[in-house]
Amino acid sequence: MSSATVPVPQSQDRPRRRRVLVVDDDPTVAEVVAGYLDRAGFDVDRVADGPSAVSRAAAVRPDLVVLDLMLPGMDGLEVCRRIREAGPLPVVMLTARGDEDDRILGLEVGADDYVTKPFSPRELVLRVESVLRRAGSPPPPGPWLRSGSLALDPAARRALRHGTELALTAREFDLLSFFLRHPGRVLGREELMRRVWGWEFGDLSTVTVHVRRLREKIEEDPARPRLISTVWGVGYRFDPEQAAESARDEPAEGAAPAASPPPATPPSDSPPPASPLLTASHPSPPATTPLAAESPAAAPAPPTSPDPRGAEDGS
Repeated sequence: MSSATVPVPQSQDRPRRRRVLVVDDDPTVAEVVAGYLDRAGFDVDRVADGPSAVSRAAAVRPDLVVLDLMLPGMDGLEVCRRIREAGPLPVVMLTARGDEDDRILGLEVGADDYVTKPFSPRELVLRVESVLRRAGSPPPPGPWLRSGSLALDPAARRALRHGTELALTAREFDLLSFFLRHPGRVLGREELMRRVWGWEFGDLSTVTVHVRRLREKIEEDPARPRLISTVWGVGYRFDPEQAAESARDEPAEGAAPAASPPPATPPSDSPPPASPLLTASHPSPPATTPLAAESPAAAPAPPTSPDPRGAEDGS
């Protein structure tokens, strides 16, 4: 009597292994990183130079790129720019130097995180998982978020300013969304890192750089921001655009009215009138000596001399 073989059904809901592209010209570092990521459940591709990284990312789009800053053929900053042209892609930057300029450059071109060599491979895996978790988290439900000329659609992850779509990175979008949900509230950099980045620790300059980049995209004058204000020693505050406009257009209670345009230059034979602003900040010397100003019995000024020099001395 023969028994029929019963096929074992395969699980249909097995999660897809996420793909990570490791770009590093040091074979030892690349091998160690790839090994840790593989044991953590990732599919790993490896390349050793910039041009190969760009072509591999275009051929097989990864879920995340671990990208060394110093590469032959094309540096990591240019690689990051080029692979981001095809759409948002999480990037964790590796740098062999601890210079703040290197870290800020990586963040400014759109890197989501960075790790300084030498580093712990386990920490790198945790950073990769944190960035992917944040990038893949579903947007919070709700209608459009609006503030003046800014409009943000959390579901479609679109942000508009004056009706024109803003080119925001994933982290910039999350940061703007968080600001719009908490208008008028002072937010510390530690809180922003915890609630926007999902990190319990990290370099706070990450927040500083992203705030600066966001200002460049939403402020009329990034050098004098009115939407995202710095609260020195604490953090940042998002001021709704209507409130910011009112504060700019309406003088504060008790403030002097706006200064009128300066008068035309007076003739050269008479002294120019004192400017109210200049007088307020830099008082002119008194017309009389301090002793004469304080003494009620001071002698009167001599009569006006017909000599022009005497008129100037007595003015």
